[in-house]
Amino acid sequence: MNSTVSVLLFGITRDLTGQSALSIPIQTETRVGDLLDQVRQQYPALAGVRSLLVAVNGEYAEVDQTLTSKDEIALIPPVSGG
Repeated sequence: MNSTVSVLLFGITRDLTGQSALSIPIQTETRVGDLLDQVRQQYPALAGVRSLLVAVNGEYAEVDQTLTSKDEIALIPPVSGG
């Protein structure tokens, strides 16, 4: 079964895509790593972002976590400051 998820973008990820959110199609058993691959294929500039974290429903997620269309997903770039 195919569905879509909304992926929220912050910081440099928003700058590189020109969008604050993406709608990404997923299939049953799509994992966080699969989603990242899809997003990087669609937006090659994101491939250069190191240490990109993914949050699913407000919690940091591992690449093998399975997604559903009801999940709230956010891409969190590295943050520097002083």
